[in-house]
Amino acid sequence: MHGLINTAIQAFVTSTHGEDRWKDVMEHAGLGFTEFEAMLIYPEEQSAKLLVALETVLGRPLVETLEDMGTFLVSNPRAEALRRLLRFGGVNYMEFLHSLDDLPDRARLAVSDLQLPGLELVEQAPGQFDLYCQDGLPGYSSVMMGILRAMADDYGDLVMLEHTGSREGAEIISVSLVEVQFAEGRAFDLGGHSL
Repeated sequence: MHGLINTAIQAFVTSTHGEDRWKDVMEHAGLGFTEFEAMLIYPEEQSAKLLVALETVLGRPLVETLEDMGTFLVSNPRAEALRRLLRFGGVNYMEFLHSLDDLPDRARLAVSDLQLPGLELVEQAPGQFDLYCQDGLPGYSSVMMGILRAMADDYGDLVMLEHTGSREGAEIISVSLVEVQFAEGRAFDLGGHSL
């Protein structure tokens, strides 16, 4: 697994549960180190041990933890680069949803060796969609559920999300756009900010 993914998990745990809890997770995983390097590729079995340890040490289902991590990746100021990458997908939530098919390619433009599984959005009815999250990354659909929820808040839209099972090698997230501009969204400027 790409080190960026493992460092994202590390950032989430240390920010929300503290350094000591992260050390507990890594000790339980038994990998022999406590810090991941963002630009390295780690063997799948190491990442699998990390996810098992995460669920055990935090004492909650992995799907819930990974969904919270997806929300964290969009809403935490330290992860502004990901939020910007996602917001470039559209000026509103509907355009953002339609841009998700291109997300793995946009991620590769930013980090050439980052391979995210494919995403496919299928419109079922006006304002109702199914997002197919292809297999290939453990917990991908859970992280995407958190990202979708946080991005709806970011745009100020009210959505209902539900994991509706799997089909043909993909986990499916049902997205219902309940109300556009339900609340004031977060400010976003296409130009970068310099300090």
